[in-house]
Amino acid sequence: MKYIHKLMLSCVNSITNMGMFINMAQDQQLKSMIQGHYAAHVQDYNMKVEFFNKANGPEQKLNVPNFNVSLKDFTKSPIGVNFPSLTPRTNIQKMDDREIATAYLLTLKRAGREYAWAAMEAANPGLRQFLKDAFTMSCNHAYDVWQWMVTKGFYPLEPAPQSSINTIAGIYQEVREPSLV
Repeated sequence: MKYIHKLMLSCVNSITNMGMFINMAQDQQLKSMIQGHYAAHVQDYNMKVEFFNKANGPEQKLNVPNFNVSLKDFTKSPIGVNFPSLTPRTNIQKMDDREIATAYLLTLKRAGREYAWAAMEAANPGLRQFLKDAFTMSCNHAYDVWQWMVTKGFYPLEPAPQSSINTIAGIYQEVREPSLV
């Protein structure tokens, strides 16, 4: 039960911030993405409220978004290697798109970790499934935001060094699947 209270506070924070982000975003793609995510977060919050009011698993199923992949190459940045510098701003009146996306991404990542942990601890099967679905929602929304950030150069994407890949590949060997007969 302690996890649900924390997750409800997280939802209040997420929904409130999303409302602010929608109003502040200058990039139409970022704004549309957050607007598209918004309804699922409201549904998630309302389902938690329903759980507390009925003390039973949610009666509806969370609308889990599809996993959308827009990047064509997962080993290098589409903008090259010249990433814009970043320094914290200490006196601001309005967040820029990079700050909005960063705040939203970090919120989704933290919520995802909390949902995963809470799902592992839930005894009620309906609640457990809901928490698993909420984890997937957070995970898929975070991937959307991350991809947007990569395309704008706000999140570096670089290939793993081949020497590291070769080292790791040399350490681990496949296991033959055991015969259970």
